[in-house]
Amino acid sequence: MIDVITATVEQFARFQDQDFEVITDEGPITLKLIEVSKLGSGEREGGAFSVLWQGPETPFVDQQTHRLKHPEAGELALFLVPVGQQDAGFQYEAVFT
Repeated sequence: MIDVITATVEQFARFQDQDFEVITDEGPITLKLIEVSKLGSGEREGGAFSVLWQGPETPFVDQQTHRLKHPEAGELALFLVPVGQQDAGFQYEAVFT
């Protein structure tokens, strides 16, 4: 299980290329964790980092706090920001500082 308060880049990196479910009122949306990147020192122990997910073209995930579920990582409340569109759909980022 990942605690978002104390989460580290290493904890998220072990789930790279795995699917997470975003829980929405319309039903779950599958996002694949595609990249975990260190961002510098930040305020948190271990430094700041970002987590990038790839989602489908539709449905679109709005910028807000969402509940994500993963069998090993558990259930996480993360603020997701749409950061780009690829042929396969949209990319979403969560930043930990």
